[in-house]
Amino acid sequence: MSALGNIIRKELKELLTPATILPILILTIIFGSLGGTISGIEEEASAAPIIGVINENNTIFSDIAVDVFNNNAEVVFNSTDISDRQQGLKQVGENNGVALIIIPKNFTEKIENDMPGVIEIYWIMKGAGLMDTISSSSVEHILGIVSINISSELIEDNSTSNATIVLAPTTRTETTNFKGIDFKGISPGTITRMLSSQSTTIPIIMMMIIIMAGGMVISSMALEKENKTLETLLTLPVKRTSIVTGKITASAIVGLVLALIYMVGIGYYMQSFNMQGDAGSTSFSISLSSFDLLLVGLSLFVALVAALSLCMLLGTLAKNYKSAQTLTFPVTMMAMFPMLITMFTDFDTLPLGLKTLVFAIPFSHPMIAPRALLFNDYMLVIAGIIYTTIFAIIMISIVVWVFRTDRLLTGSIGTKKLFKFKK
Repeated sequence: MSALGNIIRKELKELLTPATILPILILTIIFGSLGGTISGIEEEASAAPIIGVINENNTIFSDIAVDVFNNNAEVVFNSTDISDRQQGLKQVGENNGVALIIIPKNFTEKIENDMPGVIEIYWIMKGAGLMDTISSSSVEHILGIVSINISSELIEDNSTSNATIVLAPTTRTETTNFKGIDFKGISPGTITRMLSSQSTTIPIIMMMIIIMAGGMVISSMALEKENKTLETLLTLPVKRTSIVTGKITASAIVGLVLALIYMVGIGYYMQSFNMQGDAGSTSFSISLSSFDLLLVGLSLFVALVAALSLCMLLGTLAKNYKSAQTLTFPVTMMAMFPMLITMFTDFDTLPLGLKTLVFAIPFSHPMIAPRALLFNDYMLVIAGIIYTTIFAIIMISIVVWVFRTDRLLTGSIGTKKLFKFKK
């Protein structure tokens, strides 16, 4: 039994290592955060949207619309005067509302004259993620109910023989305010569709670059240990700082080349986003300038240097090429987490805790930068570059310290020494 117990202890000691436990902990945090995000989506989907209403018409058809709004939404602003529009927009915005709906004076008159009644909508759009568009989709559903109820009234009273008006008695004009820019004739759904491709494609490409480059660095360190080339290198009369500087410089060059290739590709991909209004009468073009592309490339470069430095530190823990494969998992998870978050929601609309976590992951900033720069949010991008640069410097400093220790070749960074207290 003692022999069996020794074997079990030996196997547990080899299996329960920081390289094994850390990825599981990171994965647990990621799934926990994503679970909270999905739960938030379900809660928001079941909640009534917050809106404001200005009813200038005050007749039977407008009253039908107002009744539908009151029964299906949380109305935080009511008025009958169009001059209160700015006040209504302010109050809706302060209550985290989604839209101010205006029923003009000629609404019923147009329907009675066999023309669709026009409903004006001023959308307040805070983000372009899947979670951010739930409320606007709910309001569009409510507008559909308004149209159905007015159709029922027209059929019941036999007010018109025009089948087109009976089937579609209302139409709408809309303006969407997003990131401080007014897009006339464009709905939140149109903006979301425009940004959805870059919300998925860019983070996936960014994640692939980090995983590919990081895997190469970790595998390289492991192979050097396994082939004894690192041991030979450390015995040569070369300063450890020179070795680290050479490795970091080579990694930085790789990062720069990848950043340049990425910057050129993203420039062509995002050269021009044309948004066409629903009525086909209004279009806008927003694109990244040369300076914006430079910031995107710089953000990617420092993120790659940070990633490669972190991977080099993880590579020092690898005893051989086989063990190096498991060490790529933490980097993979750190790249996947912001990728998944940016698909679900906009960075600006994240809760403070989740926003802090995403910002703390250096790999998230190149994923956030293109959308932020499209809407002139330079402070977020520059702050991300500064933070990632500091993170990279800290990682490089730790790698230099590890290379100066005698524990490098054992696959340990001396944690026992770090946590040893004097008696």
